[in-house]
Amino acid sequence: MPRILKVSSYAKLNLYLEILDKRPDGYHNLRTVFERISLSDTITLKEIGTPEIKIISDSKEIPRDSRNLAYKAAEILKEDLGISKGVEIRIKKIIPVGAGLGGGSSNAASVLLGLNRLWRLGLSRRRLLGYAARLGSDVSFFIYDCPYALGTSRGEKIRPLKSWKKRLWHILVVPKINVPTKEIYRELDRKRALNLNAGTGPSVYPNIKAMLFNRLEEAAFSKYPQVFRVKKILLKEAGLENALMSGSGSAIFGLVDSRKEGLRIAKGFSRFKDWKVFVVKTK
Repeated sequence: MPRILKVSSYAKLNLYLEILDKRPDGYHNLRTVFERISLSDTITLKEIGTPEIKIISDSKEIPRDSRNLAYKAAEILKEDLGISKGVEIRIKKIIPVGAGLGGGSSNAASVLLGLNRLWRLGLSRRRLLGYAARLGSDVSFFIYDCPYALGTSRGEKIRPLKSWKKRLWHILVVPKINVPTKEIYRELDRKRALNLNAGTGPSVYPNIKAMLFNRLEEAAFSKYPQVFRVKKILLKEAGLENALMSGSGSAIFGLVDSRKEGLRIAKGFSRFKDWKVFVVKTK
C-alpha cells in the first residue's frame, strides 16, 4: 500500500505590515506581525511509483504545474536531495486565492513539512527554512508551529512571539477580487515617489488594537475601491472598532469579542453574494 499523509494548511493574517526600503533584488524590506488563523486547506500527500509530481485539486483557481508553490516545494526536495520517488499532492482548497491570506505559501510549507515526514528525510527546521526562503517570503512563517511571529527582511526572517498568549476572534470578508501583489507594490512605490505616502506606521506594540496597521492599504484602496468598501462596511455598518486589510489584499478582517458576535455580523453580509465571509480564530 502507498504511504499517505494528510495535513492541515492554515491561513495567516498580517496584524501589522510596514514596508521599508526597496532592496537591490527588487523586493522590499518589511516588518510584519503574522497571526496564524483557523481557516485552512487540507493537503493529502501520497507516494506514487513514478518520479513525477502530481497536483490534484477541487479548485480551478490554482495551477497544476510548476507555477504552483506546493509543486515547487516537492520539486526542490527531489532535486536537492536526489529523490527519485514521486508524490501526488491533493489540495482541498478553502483559503481564497489572491486575497493576502498566504494560502499558496502555507501549502508550500505544508508540503515541505509533510514530505519531510512521509519520505523520512530527517531535515532540521533550519534546513527547511532554507528551502522555504527560496520558495517565497511568507513560507517561512508556516514552518514554525506558532500562532504569532514577527517577520523581517522580505518577511522570511521569523521570530516567534512566544509571550503572546491571547487568542483572537475575527470576522474575515473576502470580496471576489484577485489583487496582484506586484501591482500594489508598484502603486506604493509610485505614491512614495510623489511623496503621497510618507510617514511611518505605529510601533509593534503588545497591545494589538493599538498596533493594527497596513502600509499597503492606501495603495490597494486607490486601485481597488471595492476593497475599501468592505472595510467601510465593517466599521460603519457592523460597528467594529477595528478592521484591516491582510497583506496586499483583498481580504479585510475585523476583531470581534467572540465567535457568536462574528456569526451575528456575518449574517449581515449575506446580501453580498460574491463575497466570502468566515469567522475565524487564532490557531
